[in-house]
Amino acid sequence: MGISLKNPIIIGSCGLTNSAASIQNLEANGAAAVVLKSLFEEQILMEVDSLKSDQSIHAEELDYIAGYTRQHTLDEYLNLVSESKKAVSIPIIASINCASAAEWTAFAKRLQDAGADGLELNMYFMPGDINQKSEEIEQIYFNIIKEVKKYISIPIAVKIGFYFTGMANMIYNLSIREASAIVMFNRFHQPDIDLKKMEITSADIFSSPEENVLPLRWIGMLSDKVKCDLASTTGIHDGHTVLKNILAGASAVQVTTIVYKKGPEVIGEMLGQMEGWMKDKKYAAIKDIIGKLNHGNIKDPVMYERSQFMKYFSSAKI
Repeated sequence: MGISLKNPIIIGSCGLTNSAASIQNLEANGAAAVVLKSLFEEQILMEVDSLKSDQSIHAEELDYIAGYTRQHTLDEYLNLVSESKKAVSIPIIASINCASAAEWTAFAKRLQDAGADGLELNMYFMPGDINQKSEEIEQIYFNIIKEVKKYISIPIAVKIGFYFTGMANMIYNLSIREASAIVMFNRFHQPDIDLKKMEITSADIFSSPEENVLPLRWIGMLSDKVKCDLASTTGIHDGHTVLKNILAGASAVQVTTIVYKKGPEVIGEMLGQMEGWMKDKKYAAIKDIIGKLNHGNIKDPVMYERSQFMKYFSSAKI
């Protein structure tokens, strides 16, 4: 995003980044930047009172929205940005979970004025409508970026999911539309089924290390082709996985699950693992290894492209 970081580890948008005191603790343990807990587009556009007259909204939904809005008003979010900027020296990136290029986009200017170093647009649209074409969904992303850029000069990161018909083409097109970075990939609510209760439930909200292979593959394939920075997220639980994503071409990573599970102290452990590996391999700086094993820098690029198992496993080296 054009922002200098002391290391590649960013704390992603979550409950750990919803107070200046918590962010101070993250900085003290080595975090290079934080993305604030997301402000939802609905919070900007609607007041709770206006929802009460809408009979289509279930009581449970209304209770949730009312409670959330009471705790996270727009002024409180702006205060979170300004107070965090005063409390720490690391970059503070605001976050908006958005679904349209509506009038909420003007609010981005208030985030910039409050001191945000950047803005992450958390965008995801479930392609579940059989009447909606992929091009129509993609255009929503482009429209949002274009509209937000009318109001702010700070850099924009776009956090996306992986449901795209033409992933490579979509990411490239995002990179040439004034997005300073693309964060790959978001984790969203996933449904599960409780066989005993015969109910739809939520799957595990935390990531597992195995999930990192998806962003790793796409960053490795595209980092030498896009026109902006790429950041990796999901399944990054240790310093060695950070290094893998950097080697694939990520400029930074976002972590949350492992910090929830082990506490902010795990950031220092991850940095220690990274420093040990770099010392062993005689690399002086992160910039020396970004993309060193991406699609354009390995002898066998098909390693990123192969979709079927072979009779044997092979490895790619420089």
